[in-house]
Amino acid sequence: MLHRPLFIGSEIYRGSSYGPAHPLRVPRVSTVMDLARALNWLPDAQYVTSPRAKPRALWSFHTPEYISALARAERRGAVSDPERAQFQLGTHANPVFGEMFRRPATGAGGVILAGELLKDGGIVHVPGGGTHHGMPDRANGFCYLNDPVLAIKSLQHHGATRVLYLDIDAHHPDGVEVGFRGDPDVRMISVHEEKRWPFTGDFMDSAGGSAFNLPAPRGLNDTEMRVILEELILPLITDFEPDAIVLQCGSDALDEDPLSRLSLSNNAHAAVVRAAMEMTSTLMVLGGGGYNPWSVGRCWTRIWGVLNGFDAPEILDAEAENFLRDLRFEGNSRGRNPPETWFKTLADTPREGDVRDEVRTRIGILRARI
Repeated sequence: MLHRPLFIGSEIYRGSSYGPAHPLRVPRVSTVMDLARALNWLPDAQYVTSPRAKPRALWSFHTPEYISALARAERRGAVSDPERAQFQLGTHANPVFGEMFRRPATGAGGVILAGELLKDGGIVHVPGGGTHHGMPDRANGFCYLNDPVLAIKSLQHHGATRVLYLDIDAHHPDGVEVGFRGDPDVRMISVHEEKRWPFTGDFMDSAGGSAFNLPAPRGLNDTEMRVILEELILPLITDFEPDAIVLQCGSDALDEDPLSRLSLSNNAHAAVVRAAMEMTSTLMVLGGGGYNPWSVGRCWTRIWGVLNGFDAPEILDAEAENFLRDLRFEGNSRGRNPPETWFKTLADTPREGDVRDEVRTRIGILRARI
């Protein structure tokens, strides 16, 4: 068993971008690496450089034809019209860019390695993982590969019989449901924003009995998320008795994110991580969505701290503060007027509120299926 949490990262994320107009133009994994090191939270002994998954390893979920097309698009720097139509490459959401195969293959390699490292238990954080929209034969929603599916398959390959997948990203993990629809050995739980792309994950859709979907109304607050955690998520985990948990921690559910209308603070994410740690001896934590460099960097760095038992400092030291001040968020109104708290603290101000009737009703409907 791993004696302390491991962080799987890579330098490929530094400077790699989907393009100047794309939401994933912002630095994310490299921000977490640098901020964690500024806080002295990431010693060399806990850092593992992610390998790049080979095409054959990706075939466990993705078609060889699609993987060949993805690698070919990177080599050429372009796609043909038929390739664009068939594989959804070279679109606004899934553009051609310099590392379009190597970067997602690195995230996939990280989670596959994590599954091996966790064969006897422990905790591994892979913030470059979490691309939950990728489909077997095409790119989808900024996701060229589906590393959560590959993470679950890796855990299974290394001995986990029952795997629970928990996703708190603002967007529903449609690709993961494709991978494990009707599988009795995988339980999928998703809390996501209702009426938000990809417009899947209705609370009545159980993916053949394997999924519990809770589409949350706009403005989901910390109080509501705490009720969801205590009254739905934890009972579902207890009932399933998983050998391992994969937790996708997309930070686009935070209030400051430009691609959702949920209103969580990173306190909610920290609470979910702490609860998951208590429910299993084998935990893989992934990244996911997140399109504000300050909120995603602070959230995922805080998660790494939680995994190691570190409290978020109330006031950051000069090195961490200066690093955050040097980040840029061009083309977004919040990036032009960042509040001082984004530079000086790691923990958000709590965003509590009323628990709405529709949240309680949906929890009740889902609990009735246990």
